[in-house]
Amino acid sequence: MSDLLDQYRIPTEPYYRSVADEVSLFEAAYSVRMPMMLKGPTGCGKTRFVEYMAYRLNRPLITVACNEDMTASDLVGRFLLDRDGTRWQDGPLATAARLGAICYLDEVVEARQDTTVVIHPLTDNRRVLPLEKKGELLKAHPDFQLVISYNPGYQSLMKDLKQSTKQRFGALDFNYPEHDIERDIVAHETGVTTEIADKLVAIAERARNLKGHGLDEGISTRMLVYAGNLIAKGVSAHNACRVALVRPITDDPDMRDALDAAVTTFF
Repeated sequence: MSDLLDQYRIPTEPYYRSVADEVSLFEAAYSVRMPMMLKGPTGCGKTRFVEYMAYRLNRPLITVACNEDMTASDLVGRFLLDRDGTRWQDGPLATAARLGAICYLDEVVEARQDTTVVIHPLTDNRRVLPLEKKGELLKAHPDFQLVISYNPGYQSLMKDLKQSTKQRFGALDFNYPEHDIERDIVAHETGVTTEIADKLVAIAERARNLKGHGLDEGISTRMLVYAGNLIAKGVSAHNACRVALVRPITDDPDMRDALDAAVTTFF
């Protein structure tokens, strides 16, 4: 069992810059095994934060990238057929609950609502997971914690969490870091100079001001790291920004021209 747990451990400390009191709040939540919900735009550091906290708490981390085709069986488990007959295979949620890992459901609203309902018994005082097909009531390991994330900017009547689900979690709000912190993150993650990182963040801030005015989403910290990595490999700053920042977020010619002009202003 230790070998199974080891594959889910974070081997080295992830780089994470705290922007408020989110680290201490999460530690307090984990101490009472409170399920946690991380809310914020795409690419602002939610996943990195969970990885950092798993390392800090010395807990294995099982991450599930949720999607609209994900079924309850994908989370909980199913019977599989092999040459010896049928055998039960735990899904990632059941594995985490059984072994005492942190289970992170990334972008949980992408999953169907009838799928997310299966997490309810794990998020109250019962802390159990019914494995109905197997006829087992799995009691969660004392170290188990459930963490979910989603982007409120994409929520709609069709894609939002039910109140019956939301109210089972504590919540932390995430956003893009302040300028100086984001600059240091980009410089650390990519190896580019602080001056270049500063310019990349300035470009992102201009793009974020256009959210809702031609852009569905702004340039994320993750995208800035992509651009910085290209620059560090010798790609010109203008081409790196075009490939990693501008082209991925819009197909509108006028918006592309406006963002390209912003890049030219700084590079």
